[in-house]
Amino acid sequence: MSQSEADLLKIRREDVIWIDLFGPTGEEKRATEDFLGTMIQNRAQAEEIESSSRFTETEKAIFANTNFLMPGPDEYTMETVSFTIVDNILTTLRDFPLRSFTELQRKMMAMPRLFHNGFWVFLSILDQRVDLDADMIELMSKEISQYSKRVNQQEDINEEFLLDINQLQENTMFVRENIVDKQRLITNIIKSDKLPQELEPRFNVLQQDIASLISHTNFGFERLEYLQDTVVGLINLEQNHIMKIFTLVSLLLMPPTLVASFYGMNVSLPLMNSRWAWVIILAVMLLSIVGVVFIFKKRKML
Repeated sequence: MSQSEADLLKIRREDVIWIDLFGPTGEEKRATEDFLGTMIQNRAQAEEIESSSRFTETEKAIFANTNFLMPGPDEYTMETVSFTIVDNILTTLRDFPLRSFTELQRKMMAMPRLFHNGFWVFLSILDQRVDLDADMIELMSKEISQYSKRVNQQEDINEEFLLDINQLQENTMFVRENIVDKQRLITNIIKSDKLPQELEPRFNVLQQDIASLISHTNFGFERLEYLQDTVVGLINLEQNHIMKIFTLVSLLLMPPTLVASFYGMNVSLPLMNSRWAWVIILAVMLLSIVGVVFIFKKRKML
């Protein structure tokens, strides 16, 4: 559990299975390093490590770094958590609160016999994290279904709707990247000789769960791409319909405009001196409109 500098000086190594460094000071970090007999990576070092080298192992310790997804009102962010396992003691380094850590600490206080060493705590953290990721994926699937329903009902299909789908795609990619990061970490842990054999089946099950989540996120992303293409198609159809109306109105007004232009010239034309000239000209204009409509309908262009 979380310890202070004074507590570390009073307890024995065999009585410790987890040290949680939450926003530690320099003195707290150095005291923990002295207690473990090894260095602990700080946040800057953990973030600079390439994804292919986020797991390292020495004769004495295991160092691992992984990202934890933080949901926000509009988009997700990722925060790095560092894990260090020395002599079956797990040390976590983080700078932000995590619900999975809080729930696990409560569970350890209630049922301490379930956690034999730091590897058991590490497994529980990853297990709870994967469960939370699964919950987020389920919520995103429901959100995708709502978008799909709106598309089927052609409800508020506009550019803003398209941007919302694009943001959901970004969130889906964040979730998938986060899950793949966990998959790499678990694969490396399983390969380690320091992993207790009784935990290997549990890590294998966790890896299978992650594989299913990856498949689910891939399916969700494909649905979003389909929705995006559908929305773009509907917007194009609506724009084409508007252009069709404008074109039709322009074509309908062209013959009457031509007639009006002829009789608007300052020259002598037939019927200009007739009392009913304006009636005849208006009738010709209306007939030209009716003729254009008839031709368009006959060619099934209306």
